[in-house]
Amino acid sequence: MFIKRIRPGNGDISENDVTPKDVYDQRRQIMKLGLGFGITAAVAGCDVMDGTDAEAAQVKGKLAFKPGPFSTSEKKTEYDAVTGYNNFYEFGTDKLDPAKYAASLNTRPWTVKLGGLCGKPQTLAIETLLKNALEERIYRLRCVEGWSMVIPWVGFPLANLIKLAEPTSKAKYVAFQTAEKPKEMRGLRSNVLDWPYVEGLRMDEALNPLAFLAVGLYGDLLPNQNGAPIRLVVPWKYGFKSIKSITDITFTERQPPTSWQRYGANEYGFYSNVNPNVDHPRWSQATERRIGEFRRRDTLMFNGYGDQVAGMYRNMDLKKFF
Repeated sequence: MFIKRIRPGNGDISENDVTPKDVYDQRRQIMKLGLGFGITAAVAGCDVMDGTDAEAAQVKGKLAFKPGPFSTSEKKTEYDAVTGYNNFYEFGTDKLDPAKYAASLNTRPWTVKLGGLCGKPQTLAIETLLKNALEERIYRLRCVEGWSMVIPWVGFPLANLIKLAEPTSKAKYVAFQTAEKPKEMRGLRSNVLDWPYVEGLRMDEALNPLAFLAVGLYGDLLPNQNGAPIRLVVPWKYGFKSIKSITDITFTERQPPTSWQRYGANEYGFYSNVNPNVDHPRWSQATERRIGEFRRRDTLMFNGYGDQVAGMYRNMDLKKFF
């Protein structure tokens, strides 16, 4: 939906510029229902996506959003670094490979299936999910090899999608799966990992207000190399925990497998919390280097989000449950 901004001297708008009443009423009804996810409309003055969503957003190149809670005020990492230096093994193991090869992934049509132990299993089109991407959060993303970024993501809380599916009382975990498209994802031809890529969270982690499903960054739709069309962001965990190009979300009673645990359980634990006191067997976790900077900085416990998440692990041995 195009929102005409009238400024002094612009003159009157024509009849063709006026949104039809039936379209306007339909949009108001959608917003009244909380878009199915409990997220309110964007702030005044922003263009807001309507039913044409995905295609319109691609044309406009922008997502509407309002500032979200928990955002850091730290300096953002440069866009070119965020989109040009990535881990996405489905397109190659070198950090430059995703930007080179991920354009081969076709992200339309795309659906996300909600299933497992829930009262309302369903399959949602990405267009439906894009309608709810009205919130920006600027999070630190910490990667296990000692580098980090500060990225302005656009999306919505994972908890809102979980509540839509109505998990049963037996659901203790949330499992995620990435797309498996060998013709489009050249990395699947290798045996570096067991495919498809899978990940998981404990239910309380998934419901934490910090956990976020991103469909954009810097106000644009997600580039393929960053996990288009929808990915998970868990800012107090290492970046490999933030699964990309999600197709399935399943509620389980037992702890689900994760790709990196399958690769090496002695190196990659299920929880993967940022913890400077627990070194990776092959390198120290005590310091990190922000992309775009030369100096190293001390790694913060839970990546600096301890006030929001430390309570979930109060009675756990974080060296054992790493």
